[in-house]
Amino acid sequence: MTNQASLNEPIVHLKGIVKRFPGVLANDHVDFDLYPGEVHTLLGENGAGKTTLMSILYGLYQPDEGEIFVKGRRVHFVSAQDAIRSGLEMVHQHFQLVKTFTVAENVMLGQPSSRSPLLEDKKKVRQRILDISAQFGLNVDPDAKVWQLSVGEQQRVEILKALYRGAEVLILDEPTAVLTPQEASELLSIIKNLLVAQGRAIVFISHKLNEVLAISDRITILRDGHVVETVRPKEQHIIRSDLARMMVGREVLLNVPKQPKEPGEVRLEVKNLWVRDDRGLPAVKGVSFEVRAGEILSFAGVAGNGQRELEEALRGLRPVEKGQILMDGEDITQARPFDIIERKIAHIPSDRYGQGMLADTSVAENLVLEKFWQEPYTRRSLLNYQAIRAAAEQLVKQFDVRTPSVMTRAGKLSGGNAQKMVLARELSLKPRFLLAAQPTRGLDISAIEYVHRTLIEQRDQGVAILLISTELDEVFALSDRIAVLYEGQIMDIVPGGTDYMKEVGMLMAGVKLEQH
Repeated sequence: MTNQASLNEPIVHLKGIVKRFPGVLANDHVDFDLYPGEVHTLLGENGAGKTTLMSILYGLYQPDEGEIFVKGRRVHFVSAQDAIRSGLEMVHQHFQLVKTFTVAENVMLGQPSSRSPLLEDKKKVRQRILDISAQFGLNVDPDAKVWQLSVGEQQRVEILKALYRGAEVLILDEPTAVLTPQEASELLSIIKNLLVAQGRAIVFISHKLNEVLAISDRITILRDGHVVETVRPKEQHIIRSDLARMMVGREVLLNVPKQPKEPGEVRLEVKNLWVRDDRGLPAVKGVSFEVRAGEILSFAGVAGNGQRELEEALRGLRPVEKGQILMDGEDITQARPFDIIERKIAHIPSDRYGQGMLADTSVAENLVLEKFWQEPYTRRSLLNYQAIRAAAEQLVKQFDVRTPSVMTRAGKLSGGNAQKMVLARELSLKPRFLLAAQPTRGLDISAIEYVHRTLIEQRDQGVAILLISTELDEVFALSDRIAVLYEGQIMDIVPGGTDYMKEVGMLMAGVKLEQH
């Protein structure tokens, strides 16, 4: 916290906040202060109460007990509009933008006005957007359609909307969860610029401990709905393992140990693969590689360089233009998703909610989604719910999926538990090959540790694993070999570990290396 901020009264003060949901005490008498000109991070596992607390501050929920003060005045927000009028803005993890509108039109739609925002002077709005972009280094084109923007640029638009409204307090909920490392780094720089200008205050909610330590003046750790501790990381020389222990209540392995292993026979072989994207343009261009039993081959690269198209082609969800995909020597290039499952190919999809689960059905039904037509789950063309439930309860226990019941709607699970559910289902297939795409995106430190340990266990049991990840720490920690994808092509394949960190960074930027 800056010296100036320490002399000021808090711009936000939460006192004794309590919030209950059926069967859950989400916030348990929580106190929280935010001073002008500081970044105060809320840290905790999924379900610790971070987002609930900030939703109360932003008027999306009302507290069952406690008080809220903004600029020394007690307030009672019944809607987000009340919070906005008091100078608060919340940028959500899932963006709230109209993709067919321009940046300027999205900003105009977000303005509280007694008349139609479309009647506002578009030239003035556009110029103000340019001024704000220049002032804070946001670099957003007001005339661009949102669908044309990268995820990082869309994040900037959300921040720009808040600044356009004159926000003094910004609540950033998992702002880097879906960003590439480069985009995340740029966002952290933008946040620093926000602080330099006019003493704005930031509430930062994140699971990424390196980012948290780099940017935070203070860190408040929540566990099971209550405050464990508030620390000043720079003054107290806090390191990642300290934060992880406070979050989880035990020592956490930030780097799961992985023993050297000699890979076995080739399981997956890809030859000269060409795949087009949704616009019909080449996204994967002549890619060739192989994955062997008992090894993890990782694909590193900035998002948007063909990873999603490669993932979907391997899983039978996107047509292959030319080339071959071989599994144990058998051509599966044009195989249907059902046929791929039958060949013991498991898939942890990058889109957990869109492709990995059915949110409106039960945990039990999701856990047998890829074999529900088999006995004992189906008998005489009817689902046998007793058998489904029994199998689900066993998997929930084995994979530590925390859910009130296996009949709970899957969409109610936290991100970490939803991912454990997907892991449980896919690994129950006893796969020979596992395609794991962005397997820890948006997960907290404890869930990441679990997923990493599970992947290494599968590798040690002889499963061939293809990991697609934009998290470089994850790639270096898990990989036996690293392939770098740039503009749909493999730039090079280098050994795993951290010895080639610099080279991988250069390859991600499209720079070819000399022979290693």
